[in-house]
Amino acid sequence: MEEKLIQRLESAVARLEAVAAGGGAAATGGNGGSMASSDPSIIAYEDLISEYVGRLTAAADKIGGQLSDVTNLVAQAFTVQKDLLVKIKQTKKPDMAGLVEFVKPLNEIIMKAGKMTEGRRSDFFNHLKAVADSLGALGWIMYTGKGCGMSMPTAHVEDIWQMAEFYTNKVLVEFRNKDPTHVEWAKALKELYVPGLRDYVKCHYPLGPVWSTTGTASVSAPPQAPRSGGPAPPPPPASLFTSESVQPSSSRPKDGMSAVFQELNSGKSVTSGLRKVTDDMKTKNRADRTGVVPVLEKEDRASAPVISKTLPPKFELQMGRKWAVENQIGRKDLVINECDSKQSVYVYGCKYSVLQVQGKVNNITIDKCTKTGIVFKDVVAACEVVNCNSIEVQCQGSAPTISVDNTSGCQLYLSKDSLEASVTTAKSSEMNVFVPGANPDDDWVQHSLPQQYIHEYKDGQFVTSPVLHSAG
Repeated sequence: MEEKLIQRLESAVARLEAVAAGGGAAATGGNGGSMASSDPSIIAYEDLISEYVGRLTAAADKIGGQLSDVTNLVAQAFTVQKDLLVKIKQTKKPDMAGLVEFVKPLNEIIMKAGKMTEGRRSDFFNHLKAVADSLGALGWIMYTGKGCGMSMPTAHVEDIWQMAEFYTNKVLVEFRNKDPTHVEWAKALKELYVPGLRDYVKCHYPLGPVWSTTGTASVSAPPQAPRSGGPAPPPPPASLFTSESVQPSSSRPKDGMSAVFQELNSGKSVTSGLRKVTDDMKTKNRADRTGVVPVLEKEDRASAPVISKTLPPKFELQMGRKWAVENQIGRKDLVINECDSKQSVYVYGCKYSVLQVQGKVNNITIDKCTKTGIVFKDVVAACEVVNCNSIEVQCQGSAPTISVDNTSGCQLYLSKDSLEASVTTAKSSEMNVFVPGANPDDDWVQHSLPQQYIHEYKDGQFVTSPVLHSAG
């Protein structure tokens, strides 16, 4: 308690010194700096950075390396959002294109964090993914009202954090008996968003940012220069929510913010300029064919979009009874939030994706998926995992039955309400179940389910017992 009070006092002193040094205006300059020093919401955000981001940065500095680098991006992102909140109070509300341009500085930092997860898998991969996914919570600043295609600001922060928590839980499990500093970092990251950012947004911006009615004109997206011989370049991706393409969950027309992100990520402007390859353009028919590939051709080939040979993705409610989530590749933003206990969820052929089911459904089936995570609240009947590879399932509510069949690598996280669930396994390997500790602050406890059995003939019948493997 005393430490928090000291941090707040130091933050207040720093603001007063900035005002004195600038002749009544803070470092941001002009009236904006003066407002930033006196506005309660800005002061509270500075306290949020000082307390929660400071604690996260301190833990990361003890570890260093990539973890320190990606945590610095978190600090930069929160600082940029503070500056945007100051500008919002001086700026008229922009149109949709102008809003995307307005948050571009924040968007660029989020994209940097996402790129750190690409390429060769790092020893800190789970840390990096947790940060990259969590930064999407800062997208609450783009909420413009009911019908804009986004959840309310507080709900948006909570929803995004649930996806990031998928990876922080893995950090906690991996390092709980190895290095307490990593555990400290993971807990600090969670506290930054929940309760930190969540409570801040709930207190100061429950209905979204309040733009000025008398301020300067809002920023508009720069016009695209006309080009000959091809279409205009695509607009920047809306990675405040996801670095992947966003696809509508139904065929209904979108409006507001949904229409913006559907257009940003439709990919039409990327492929509309591609030309059909005629016979005379094929390499085997060219008279000037040579074994040397020009540098420019290499670059064009590397930057060309890769066309997947998989089946078309599907995310839809069929006949009002069954949610079909099929062939989703690399999607971390799949959310089903309008469902009821009579509906079922069928997940098929997904890879490197994360799906959230935010309501109670009858049953969930996960079939032929690879490296995919499922987070759900309650199921009436059962959650079934079949024919999968490297699957992680998290039950946040209750589930009477969970079955795992013909699956290699299954990590199952159970809440306290689902500890009485019946877990059935068949023809599966590398199965681990994680349950909460005895106290709320305790780490998750891991239990490995046996995959090998001994069958012994005794007293006229076979007696089956699991094979126990010791660490020694």
